[in-house]
Amino acid sequence: MTPSKPPLPQAQPVDLAVARPERAMIALSTAPDHEHASRMARVLVEESLAACVNLLAPMESIYRWEGRIEAAQEIGMIIKTTRSRLPSLERRLRALHPYQLPELIAWEATAGSAPFIDWVIAQTRIRPGGLRAED
Repeated sequence: MTPSKPPLPQAQPVDLAVARPERAMIALSTAPDHEHASRMARVLVEESLAACVNLLAPMESIYRWEGRIEAAQEIGMIIKTTRSRLPSLERRLRALHPYQLPELIAWEATAGSAPFIDWVIAQTRIRPGGLRAED
């Protein structure tokens, strides 16, 4: 009989609302292909509207549009931003996006790695003159 290992300590989630007036957000969107997704992601990061955008593998989306059931291959986009930058991100995404009605769904990150959340906030912070905090 092999001796059992002691249980691993349980990781405790970090409460991101403590001492952070800014809130990190996770947003989802889609693009019709990798070229559009990559171009939009780069602009969002360059303009400090997002700290990071993950482009997912092609996926099939099934949806109702103008009364018909449709299916399309799309690229999923996971966007890390902040609550204060979300309205500007939405406006910019609409301007860049080829879809008539681009998807944008967002929710607040309520737990996670505090250093990563701090990084997201720092990358999307704007100071006077329009420069990012690190510029």
